[in-house]
Amino acid sequence: MINKLKQSKSPRGIYLLPNLFTTGALFAGFYAIVAAMGARFEAAAIAVFVAILLDGLDGRVARMTNTSSEFGAEYDSLSDMVSFGLAPSLVMYEWALVHMNSMGWVWAKLGWLAAFFYAAAAALRLARFNIRSAGTAKDKRYFQGLPSPTAAALLMGMVWVWHDLEFLGSDLKIPAFILTAAAGALMVSRFSYYSFKDLDPRHRIPYIAVLAIVLAFMLASIDPPKVLFGVFALYTVSGPLLQLLRWKRKRRHRAEAHDGENPDQ
Repeated sequence: MINKLKQSKSPRGIYLLPNLFTTGALFAGFYAIVAAMGARFEAAAIAVFVAILLDGLDGRVARMTNTSSEFGAEYDSLSDMVSFGLAPSLVMYEWALVHMNSMGWVWAKLGWLAAFFYAAAAALRLARFNIRSAGTAKDKRYFQGLPSPTAAALLMGMVWVWHDLEFLGSDLKIPAFILTAAAGALMVSRFSYYSFKDLDPRHRIPYIAVLAIVLAFMLASIDPPKVLFGVFALYTVSGPLLQLLRWKRKRRHRAEAHDGENPDQ
């Protein structure tokens, strides 16, 4: 009986290394909100990209060091909500959507509703991801819906690029409104996105792949905001394009099956 009680108790303490990366991502997301409140939008956008980098490391570090835990998974999900849900929506609102007030009260409401829709979509996306992660019958090679870090990169990439080009958010409030609403809709969509989870850094890779990685870093160093925004934008459109290709393939197979059933026609 005593042994059973000991086994039922949750282990004390948490793993430091992966949760340290998660805390860093949470800090970067919180800093992005504070920076946006001070109209330092470039710093806010960069902070979210730092959160994306740290978020990508915590899970891999946990798997490589065998320090995965339920606490870490829950903590990571809450951190993602702040860094990729609340932070991008509030930064985008402070940068551009708040200026829709000058267009009338209807547009003013649509501005903050678009920011809320993005935040709510991020929460729904994370909840759906957690449920699917708890199951076993799923294809780990693909995500359903645009991942929240990519959606955050899309919004913050827009802020960073146009700020770098010395454009004001008030000049881009309508494109910002459209992009915010579209990113939120893609997160809760059924489009499939490649997850890259089948890539294991412990496995050998071709020599040409190392050269490609070096070239990617060189390209990113030339103009980080435009390159990062372009990469994440291409990944964003890959979901609808993949769905279109699947639809065309199914339609062709149905046509071939119909022709096979009616050879005389």
